[in-house]
Amino acid sequence: MAGLAACSRVEDGGGEGGPSILERLREQGFVAVGLANEIPFGFIDDSGEPAGQSPAVAAAVFEELGVPEIQASPVAWDGLIPGLRSNRFDVIAAGMFITPERCEQVAFSEPTATSPEAFLVEEGNPNDITHFTTFAENPDLRLAVLNGSVEQTYAEYFGIPEDQLNLIPDQTTGYELLESGRVDAMSMLSVSHTYLLRERGGPFEVTEAFFPEIDGTEERGWGGLALRQEDTELLEEINRVIAEFKESGRLLELGQEWGFTEADLPDDTTTAELCEG
Repeated sequence: MAGLAACSRVEDGGGEGGPSILERLREQGFVAVGLANEIPFGFIDDSGEPAGQSPAVAAAVFEELGVPEIQASPVAWDGLIPGLRSNRFDVIAAGMFITPERCEQVAFSEPTATSPEAFLVEEGNPNDITHFTTFAENPDLRLAVLNGSVEQTYAEYFGIPEDQLNLIPDQTTGYELLESGRVDAMSMLSVSHTYLLRERGGPFEVTEAFFPEIDGTEERGWGGLALRQEDTELLEEINRVIAEFKESGRLLELGQEWGFTEADLPDDTTTAELCEG
């Protein structure tokens, strides 16, 4: 994995008889990926390199496909899909959850990881924050969530008023809001909080992890790589390699550095099922 990408990606070729996107990526020697600086799913490390579980998977997959390098563009979470669709990059490598709404805009690979929800809170959890309903029941509490994230959807579903939500562009902003006391918790996946706390420290703790239940069904979200919907041949090749990695144990190896365990690996749930909802 290497380097921040330039602001624009290679011109689309294609058309009748034109080179495929994979052929063009092989020729240029790198694939441009978008990420949102969410530790440990996808972020830029202190040396300016793309890091995290999703970029690691992307780098390994594309290396297998003959593309030796990934170059990353960090953007706000709600800018990932627009950035992909406007050709700013070729792949989203941010651990983005596969949802029916997103499937209408982009094409997802088969799942590569999951993680339950949790909150990052003040040490000792003085406000006894355990669920999104805690905020709906206490109007004095404020919650930071990524703008456009599944956590924002959960917050709205469980009735948290808008004036109690602080919509943030990235994880670092949420941490700083919590540190300054401007919010009482930040909502993200449990593994994200755990890794961030390990890296940055602070008088905080991660609450007990859970999968929200909506309409009687446990919402166990699955993340994957995302591509433009027209890049069907590339998607097929990516899914082929992901299946091989899952079978060989490589998928687990790629995530272990970032705190992912066997419990976070994909089960038999397919992207088609997730897109249907």
